[in-house]
Amino acid sequence: MPPLPRVSGKQVIRALRRVGFEEFDQSGSHVYLHRWTGDRWSERVTVPIHGNKTLKLKTLKSIPKQANLTVEELTTFL
Repeated sequence: MPPLPRVSGKQVIRALRRVGFEEFDQSGSHVYLHRWTGDRWSERVTVPIHGNKTLKLKTLKSIPKQANLTVEELTTFL
C-alpha cells in the first residue's frame, strides 16, 4: 500500500466528488457524502473539515474504507 498523502478535508471532499459522491448533509465541521449505486444511495462517508488543517492519518485511512474504495483509487483523484 503506498503512503497516504497529507491532505485537508476539503481536498478529500473534492476527490470524492470526482469519484461520484454528492454532499447531502453537514453537521458542524463534518460533511456527509453519499453515492448513487443504481437503485439506491449507499456508501455514506463522513469527512471532517477544520479549515485547511491536514487530516490525521487514522482519519484519512478510514475514508477509503467508508467509500468502498482502495487507497490507490482515492489518491488518483486527489
